Amino acid sequence: MSSTRRNQLKNLLLQIGEAMLEEEAQRVAEEKRKYLKQQCPTLSIPDSMQSLQELCRKLHKQIDLVDEERYDMELKVKKSNKEIDDLKSKVQDLNGKYFKKPVLKRVRMSADAMLAALLGSKHKVSMDLRANLKQVKKEQKEEEKQTGDWRKNIEDKAGMDGRKKMFETETVLHYRTNNFSEY
Repeated sequence: MSSTRRNQLKNLLLQIGEAMLEEEAQRVAEEKRKYLKQQCPTLSIPDSMQSLQELCRKLHKQIDLVDEERYDMELKVKKSNKEIDDLKSKVQDLNGKYFKKPVLKRVRMSADAMLAALLGSKHKVSMDLRANLKQVKKEQKEEEKQTGDWRKNIEDKAGMDGRKKMFETETVLHYRTNNFSEY
């Protein structure tokens, strides 16, 4: 199909649609006029006071009826809105129940690995405290081996007095070794 033919058909469809919309608007306006004539008849104001009072009573009754209908409609609308909200929440709850959360497994991870995972390449500080403690213990054992006097009697070191002697001898040896290194 050529582009000119396509444009002609498009214009024709648009004209038909526009005419249909105008006819529908006229029909809606006519229905509105009929409804208003039916519900609101022309007002004839009477000449006498008694007939005017009767007209006012009649209008008040109609106003009361309309207010009752309006109130009933408002309650129905509120009730239906509440039901809609409840159904929406139920649907959301059902959607949530069908989604099963996966069971999480425990993963043993060191502090270094955790920081590396969180910080990425910015991680520079070592949090391996156990390794540091082991190194400290090893250094202390080496110092004890070097400073310990193997000739001392082990029985002398037993009990509180022995511990006191051991502490004093270690401090003296430590003091002596430090003083000799200064000279």
